[in-house]
Amino acid sequence: MDWPLLASLDPPAREALLASTRVRTFAKGETLVHADDAADSLHLVEAGRVAVRVSTPDGDTAILNVLGPGDYFGELSLLGPKAVRSASIVALEPVRTRALSAAAFTRLRAANRSAEQLLLSLLARRVEELSDRLVEVMYAGMDVRVSRRLAELAETYAAAPTGPVVIPLTQDHLAGLVGGTRPSVNQVLQRLAALGVVELGRGRITVLDRDGLRRPGGG
Repeated sequence: MDWPLLASLDPPAREALLASTRVRTFAKGETLVHADDAADSLHLVEAGRVAVRVSTPDGDTAILNVLGPGDYFGELSLLGPKAVRSASIVALEPVRTRALSAAAFTRLRAANRSAEQLLLSLLARRVEELSDRLVEVMYAGMDVRVSRRLAELAETYAAAPTGPVVIPLTQDHLAGLVGGTRPSVNQVLQRLAALGVVELGRGRITVLDRDGLRRPGGG
């Protein structure tokens, strides 16, 4: 598959990096990495989708993000031997990744200076993503946050450029993604359902109108 995140590497370096990875497969529900474990590898998601999960102060778990093909996690492992996982990664379906060990990356960086630029790009992209989420939580209303997450999830789960997209996540999962409560998220979803933008089902949300999620008010 094409890897946009490797665009900063020249073709020989890109081929060398992919050749240094190890293909890993995981079953649905399997934990790929555990929070607080030593971080020793970067994972490129090649197939399937995973949830980024953290524990809340009251002992529950919340999904912070859903990653699909072309995404990555574990970039902090490339910074040094004392890095630890900041979250658990759980397979939402059968998943295949390409794992690049920190040792392999160190060798690549010594042989090709563009590998250094790759690390900077991965870190910059993650910081930008986290900054956007922080600003959104602080200043955007719940309607905007729910619509944006649904639009992103629709892109992640879409099997075709147009048409309905089934997102196999619960309203509790979506509440964790937007930093809200289930009742507040349900209110937004009910409004979107009334507008014909989404359809609600048990354990899933079906996006019927992707463009509608990007219009003010969702309709």
